[in-house]
Amino acid sequence: MTRQLTIADVAARAGVSKATVSRAFSRPNLLSAAVADHVRRVADEIGYVPNRIARALSTGRFGVIALLVPDIANPFFPPLIRAAQARADAAGYAVLIGDSDETPDREDVLLSKMAVQVDGFVVASPRQAEARILHHASQRPTVLINRDIPAVTRVLMDVAGGITSALSHLVGLGHRRIAYVSGPAASWANQQRETAVAAAAQRLGVALLAVPAHRPTYEAGRAVVDELVRTGVTAVLAFDDLVAQGVVAGYQVRDMAIPGDVSVVGFDDVLAATTHPPLTTIAGHCADAGAAAVDLLIRMIDTGETTPSLLTIPTALVVRASTAGARPAAALAQTSAGGARRPGLRAATPSRSPGPP
Repeated sequence: MTRQLTIADVAARAGVSKATVSRAFSRPNLLSAAVADHVRRVADEIGYVPNRIARALSTGRFGVIALLVPDIANPFFPPLIRAAQARADAAGYAVLIGDSDETPDREDVLLSKMAVQVDGFVVASPRQAEARILHHASQRPTVLINRDIPAVTRVLMDVAGGITSALSHLVGLGHRRIAYVSGPAASWANQQRETAVAAAAQRLGVALLAVPAHRPTYEAGRAVVDELVRTGVTAVLAFDDLVAQGVVAGYQVRDMAIPGDVSVVGFDDVLAATTHPPLTTIAGHCADAGAAAVDLLIRMIDTGETTPSLLTIPTALVVRASTAGARPAAALAQTSAGGARRPGLRAATPSRSPGPP
């Protein structure tokens, strides 16, 4: 029976200490890139495979972190996941990915099951109540993305700055009747965007209408266009690029031009350059958020740091071809005519104070 190779064999062949071999596989950030690469190359040459179970038993470390998202199919999350995984890989960590399907209970179950095999969590746009998030954060080092709980380290986006820029852009083009198509009611990010757009509209003196899309999907965006047409808005700000893409398609199916008849603005800048027309949007820099969250988490794991911190990622308006000067209301009404009902308009109001979903 072939003897199982150990770190002592790798150390002898590589001409380094056993501690250096251990760090090359568990904490390569503590070594120079040249030394870590040399050790791993020698290990590959002799056929050494790290025993992660034994290492976890002896060190209490698994070399694995978990990343949870609410919808892995939403285009916002793949760049975030890729950036987070690249950062974790550079630090010698593997990443487990979990998809909660926008369901708080499923998120709760995933965190509970993963806790026994990971060193920490990054949770993007969590849907659970604050009490459950705090419970999981007490079990493992945790970093949140797009959820502001002061007792937990978190990475947030400058939502107010981006939305103010977007609304100012639309007002500058002559739009005075604007709709916000919202995302999931349980989403903290949506609550923040609702609050920010209502505050900006009030400051700028424009009529703002709220139209819920419920889920951040292309289909949900298309489904709200009938209501948008009835309201007579000349511009739409959507919860994210995916919803905005659906809104654009819904108008185009009705033979209404973007931006000739209606201007549309997205959020996140993950699809915007590939839509037709290219979408004006608020760049949320989701990849930066994913990388930063992993950096914060690994620092917590390595140092034992427990004091929560806050990192804010700046946003920026990216103007493309989906926004233009407002069309006169009479011309827009003629374009959208055809027996459509015009129910009472529902003015947007600031969302409830951020709290449990």
